[in-house]
Amino acid sequence: MIGFRRTITLSEIRRFKRFGQCYFSVRTAASALEWSESIIPSLDSHTYGKLLRRCIGQNDPISTKAIHCGVVKRGICLDLFASNILLDAYVKAGFAKDALNLFDEMPERNHVSYVTLSRANACEDPVGLYTRLHREGHELNPHVFTSFLKWFVGVDKAEIGWWLHSFIVKLGFTSNAFVGAALINAYAVCGDVDSARSVFEGILRKDVVAWAGIVSCYVENGFLEDSLKLLSRMGMEGLMPNNYTFACALKASIGLGEFDYAKSVHGRILKTCYELDPRVGIGLLQLYTQLGDMSDALKVFSEVPKSDVVPWSLMIARFGQNAYCDEAVDLFIRMRQAFVVPNEFTFTSILNACAIGKCYALGKQIHGLVVKGGFDLDVYVSNALIDVYAKCEKMDTAVKLFAELSNRNEVSWNTIIVGYANLDEAEEALSLFREALRNQVSVTEVTCSSAIGVCASLASMELGAHVHGLAIKTNNAERVAVSNSLIDMYAKCGDIKHAQSAFEEIETKDVPSWNALISGYSTHGLSREALRIFDVMKESDCKPNALTFLGVLSGCSNAGLIDEGVECFESMIRDHGIEPRLEHYTCMVRLLGRSGQLERAMKLIEGIPYEPSVMIWRAMLSASIDQNNNNVDFARRAAEEILKIDPMDEATYVLLSNMYAGAKEWANVASVRRSMKERGVKKEPGLSWVEHQGGVHYFSVGRLSHHPDMKLINGMLEWLNMKAKRAGYVPDRKAVLHDMDGEEKDKRLWFHSERLALAFGLVRMPLSRNRILIIKNLRICSDCHSAMKVISSIVQRDLVIRDMNRFHHFHDGVCSCGDYWDITTKSDKLIGHDKTVQLNLKIERDHISMSAKMSSSSPYGGVSARNASLA
Repeated sequence: MIGFRRTITLSEIRRFKRFGQCYFSVRTAASALEWSESIIPSLDSHTYGKLLRRCIGQNDPISTKAIHCGVVKRGICLDLFASNILLDAYVKAGFAKDALNLFDEMPERNHVSYVTLSRANACEDPVGLYTRLHREGHELNPHVFTSFLKWFVGVDKAEIGWWLHSFIVKLGFTSNAFVGAALINAYAVCGDVDSARSVFEGILRKDVVAWAGIVSCYVENGFLEDSLKLLSRMGMEGLMPNNYTFACALKASIGLGEFDYAKSVHGRILKTCYELDPRVGIGLLQLYTQLGDMSDALKVFSEVPKSDVVPWSLMIARFGQNAYCDEAVDLFIRMRQAFVVPNEFTFTSILNACAIGKCYALGKQIHGLVVKGGFDLDVYVSNALIDVYAKCEKMDTAVKLFAELSNRNEVSWNTIIVGYANLDEAEEALSLFREALRNQVSVTEVTCSSAIGVCASLASMELGAHVHGLAIKTNNAERVAVSNSLIDMYAKCGDIKHAQSAFEEIETKDVPSWNALISGYSTHGLSREALRIFDVMKESDCKPNALTFLGVLSGCSNAGLIDEGVECFESMIRDHGIEPRLEHYTCMVRLLGRSGQLERAMKLIEGIPYEPSVMIWRAMLSASIDQNNNNVDFARRAAEEILKIDPMDEATYVLLSNMYAGAKEWANVASVRRSMKERGVKKEPGLSWVEHQGGVHYFSVGRLSHHPDMKLINGMLEWLNMKAKRAGYVPDRKAVLHDMDGEEKDKRLWFHSERLALAFGLVRMPLSRNRILIIKNLRICSDCHSAMKVISSIVQRDLVIRDMNRFHHFHDGVCSCGDYWDITTKSDKLIGHDKTVQLNLKIERDHISMSAKMSSSSPYGGVSARNASLA
């Protein structure tokens, strides 16, 4: 007799309310217990078995326990048949522990008992249970082996399937389709495709389940082409695919990029009416969303069953990833109206859409839903929330969420670091990067590429080299994203040779790889080399995009390559079907204007199919007041257009002031400055800075009293002045746009910020350091350019100056720019705002306090500037 007895608690009754399709109450439990008391004592085991089966069919665990209680109270001894049914009832009710207790107390067991218990996952030792079954001499049939193999897979112990395989071979069940399918599944989970194929070939009568199993095995383990061959063989043997086979076929064809084949599979699905199957529906949604065909994806979505959260989450995620943020939000609202409960994947997807679309208000509302649903403790949802606030420039809230997150992972750290980096808050980004390393956070390619990008914006090559070493140690340097960041970093730090080396080490180059190198060469003034690399790219598998042409056009503009630039611009439209953007037009206006073709440049502006931007008119204004052009009419037209768009545009006032100063119209200069003062237009001072031993030293024109090496720098300046004049240097007084005498102009020129930075570098940097890099927020003036050429031959060092427009490499009296660059003004908010050339340099308003905080041991630092003074 089975003597197992346990009292039903109130908490269990409450839990039954959520069980299956039935809803129970305390009254239901009480009535069931009363019913058990009135059961006729003469009922036999067979009758009890029927009653228990009825409870299983009606999904009624309360009545099951009531019947069991009645059996125990009356001392009735259930036979093996009824005991197995009772065991099955406990298993299906989810009472695994009770099922195991019942199994142990059964006076008699057979193979059905063991198979039934295996479905409960109650036993912690499945091998021991099988051994016990074998020792007790019970029947070993295909059903036993299939059940135990499924159990092994279900408890993540599929690797011991080979052990059971030996018994199957001994008993001759290898040709059985059911056993074979279970073995194939076990080997598939283990990744042993060869063994799975061997089992498959040993099945005598292969049914659809066996075919679906082996096809799924190949697909899940990445053998996509072989899986499609198996599908073809299956068709030739006259078997019709089922829903699992169709789902595998879609997954394999999508993975191979064979989208036409996938669409043909869709046709067969429609013929066999499997489009309503959830698995197949998900595969079809994957197909059309990966193609970017969201309209067809919506048609498929309208046909698939939508009671499950998976298709909703998938569509919301794909809409967000394809930048259809409004559609993603609409779909989320429809999902809520359909009473489908969102899960963590749904919230992550909709939050990603909010981050991409920078929907701050909606993100806050969804944040409230997340908290109400209890998903705020999920790390993936929390990471998505941090990303929303970071992309919406609400870093205080993002940092607060990050600080409150107890189970941070590498994505959490990457998200907050990238958030600071995207806002050009390099100090905070690098501080968090260091903290992540101290906390032994796993360094990923995102971490490395973000940190390298920050080093590039600071032009901090020393720190960039350290991060490069870390990327090598963590095996991330071979990642394409990291390599692309290295190309950009070395190029922006003035070392184009290392940028070229990083490019050559990439095995599979993508379009951003080519773009970064072309942009680097263009920024360094090596425009011919940029054009050569562009030609090589066109012969490769990578197709140029809009940013590629932007880099090439920028290089042509920097070098004055008119024919090449015009041909590139026309080829972009004619041969590649790329519509020019404002940045492309800006490059062309610069190229034509600086070459003296002002009328052609104006016609180009008038032919732009949309409203010209400030940067286009600014390029025209700068070209118009060039000393070689000096077209007042064009200059006035351009200035008027700029001030219509942005009356507070300080660069326009600077250009006009410089134009009048060049003509020595000092009254007009005073008028422009007075107008600036009245309108509250202010300029921030220009800066130059140099990195040395992890510290960053800043210099502004004529200001040196704050620097501890003031006397040494002054002495070096006097020595350089004397040596330069002896070597033939003559000051270009036209570069000083102030009304003062010649000697005062000469003195002012010699104390420009880049010369102060150079003097410091010569004083503090050892002779073994042959290259001195100076970063400048303005474009270098004509006099400093001439002086640097002479000084490079005097000191026998390579001098590299990165201004707002490009790099200048001075070596032995020669500059890499070939003396071709716009020397009209000292402000580059003037020209050069295109994406690939823009150096991302902005003045930190608290750079003085920041400098005080930096010590010589600090491995990073920097300041950037975008505005120039009128001086």
